[in-house]
Amino acid sequence: MKISFAPPFIDDDVKNEVISALESGWITTGPKVKALEDATAKYAGIENVLCVNSATSALMLVLHWLGIGDGDEVIVPAYTYCATALAVMHVGATPVMVDIREDFNIDPAKVKAAITSKTKAIIPVDFAGWPCDYIALNEVVNDEQIKSAFKPKGTIQEQLGRIAIVADAAHSFGASYNNKRTGSLADITVFSFHAVKNLTTAEGGAICITMPAPFNNADIYKTLRLWSLNGQTKDAFTKSQAGGWRYDIVYPGFKINMPDVCAAIGLAQIRKYDESIWKERQRVFDFFDKSFSSKSWAQIPPYKKEGNTCSYHLYPLRINNFTEQQRDQVIEKITEAGVAVNVHFIPLPLLSIFKQREYQMDNYPVAYNNFAREISLPIYPQLNNNMCEYIVSTVIKAVEEVGV
Repeated sequence: MKISFAPPFIDDDVKNEVISALESGWITTGPKVKALEDATAKYAGIENVLCVNSATSALMLVLHWLGIGDGDEVIVPAYTYCATALAVMHVGATPVMVDIREDFNIDPAKVKAAITSKTKAIIPVDFAGWPCDYIALNEVVNDEQIKSAFKPKGTIQEQLGRIAIVADAAHSFGASYNNKRTGSLADITVFSFHAVKNLTTAEGGAICITMPAPFNNADIYKTLRLWSLNGQTKDAFTKSQAGGWRYDIVYPGFKINMPDVCAAIGLAQIRKYDESIWKERQRVFDFFDKSFSSKSWAQIPPYKKEGNTCSYHLYPLRINNFTEQQRDQVIEKITEAGVAVNVHFIPLPLLSIFKQREYQMDNYPVAYNNFAREISLPIYPQLNNNMCEYIVSTVIKAVEEVGV
């Protein structure tokens, strides 16, 4: 049996929505993007969402809007995809890495210890779709001693008066924390709609804008939308209407808008997200959980807590007392049996771009320990129970052959 790792969820509704965009005569940013923004906002329980071409672009745009740049520091987990830190570097700031907790997510205590007078933002990452401890993170940035030491740069930072929390929720669309959905838990939240994500637009991302008073989030949306379109006062759709050709460029912006033909995929998916995507991913997750929970060598990923739910984006299985080399042997055996698996993630300090900047893996022992023992199993709606059983039996056989 051959099982792929993360194929997109494409059904007739998705195909029909894309065809609708193609037949409309308009395929770049237009009405379908706006419809997806509105649907995403409604789903997250907020009012203002901007869709762009990737989560990486979204993070860069947000950091730029916050006025973060040369000489500034942004705290990120050592255990995340490179884009979290690269976005910081792209605006000229320095990523300050901290270790994680056993649940894969950033450790608020480590965050607090890493704060300096240069710290302008924290980017927590909801690993595998399990939300970070946002209550603890908010307590850190609102600590009176930390707030009094905060040195704002620019009017936005002055108005906020503290370190910003910009959530990297690339994995957690559909998850909730303290009975609130992701997208509403930080100052600004970024979703990814990349091809392998729960909700996809092939490539894409979304910025959920929930800055506290006295910020006007509708105005922030307008500003970020303008900046995402080269600072042009009219988008291409508006310009194309009769008599609408005249425009101005009022800011040296970027070109990171989402096209309608991409938004169409996500628009069709979000309409059935809970019932056909999230629920089915939960089914697969629960199947794995029940199958592995009897194995003393298996460490089940976090997904249950009062008031919290997971998006079930990944199933990150950890093998107790395994080395990195043993884990790699298991992956080879699983792959030979026709099951595609992955590892999420190679910690940032192990990547060349960060090694060259003298980040040391020894400073993040929990991150390394999780990485060395982790195998991400396939999890998506198209997996039926027979396929899930094959995955489980293949993994168990491979682990026990390597030795536990």
